[in-house]
Amino acid sequence: MLWTTEQLKEINEFKNIPEETLKLKMSAIESSIRRYTNNNFQNTKVRFECKSRENVLFSYNDNIKIGDTIEISQSVSNNGLYVVTDIKDRNTYVDSQLSENEYNLVTKIEYPPDILDGSLSMLKWNLNNAEKIGIESESLSRHSVTYFNMDKTNTVSGYPISIMGFFTPYMRAKT
Repeated sequence: MLWTTEQLKEINEFKNIPEETLKLKMSAIESSIRRYTNNNFQNTKVRFECKSRENVLFSYNDNIKIGDTIEISQSVSNNGLYVVTDIKDRNTYVDSQLSENEYNLVTKIEYPPDILDGSLSMLKWNLNNAEKIGIESESLSRHSVTYFNMDKTNTVSGYPISIMGFFTPYMRAKT
């Protein structure tokens, strides 16, 4: 995950937002970034192969720590992102149930600082402006407000193009 709910709760704007809401929105933002850039942000030098059952991966890598995001791929049914919750007895424990599989390829996910910063901008925009989508102009008495035009030439994945510039260096060609 880009940001844990604990990290987000330390930021004033997010203190009063329920943890489940923050987790869901941050997960959606992470998925949007990965899909739009066609970049999984995998550190392929930090990976291992293993069996899995329940929430346990039966191996580990010294470069993966508690709280890190990992991606399981080439698995029959466990493909996806997970957060490491514990490492003990040469096993890696994750935050979700895993199917019993003989083979899983586990790779560490590492997001650059500008992706982390940009994801915060996306979350702030989502929480502050999502309900205003579709309103281009609003007048109350002598007060007038014009909101951002949200047509497809001004947006990327539902967010204003102006806050999405951090994507550009990480774009990968679709194969």
